[in-house]
Amino acid sequence: MNIKSIVLTTALLLSSTWAFAESEHLPQAVEHTKMAITHGKAGHAPILVEHATAALTHAEASEKAEANTHTTEGITHLKAAIEVGNKGDAKGGTTHAVEALKHLEMATVPKK
Repeated sequence: MNIKSIVLTTALLLSSTWAFAESEHLPQAVEHTKMAITHGKAGHAPILVEHATAALTHAEASEKAEANTHTTEGITHLKAAIEVGNKGDAKGGTTHAVEALKHLEMATVPKK
């Protein structure tokens, strides 16, 4: 195997690993965001924060694997949901989590 083949093979492996990370983390971010919304609507600010934090971790991993403006916007709203939720404001945290969900779901739409 020559150096050109090795470089190409490595590049292909890395790109498929990043694509897998993006495809694996984004659905998890969406699920945790939905759970944050459910708990936020029930007035459970601490549990909203827990799920929004988990969603943020997955969204950031997805963003690192493949940048997407919708994921970036979702991350911004997740951070706001966490900040507001940490102040005990479940309603305000839910509002941000709903916005985050809209963007994260748009990020899951396959690119054409």
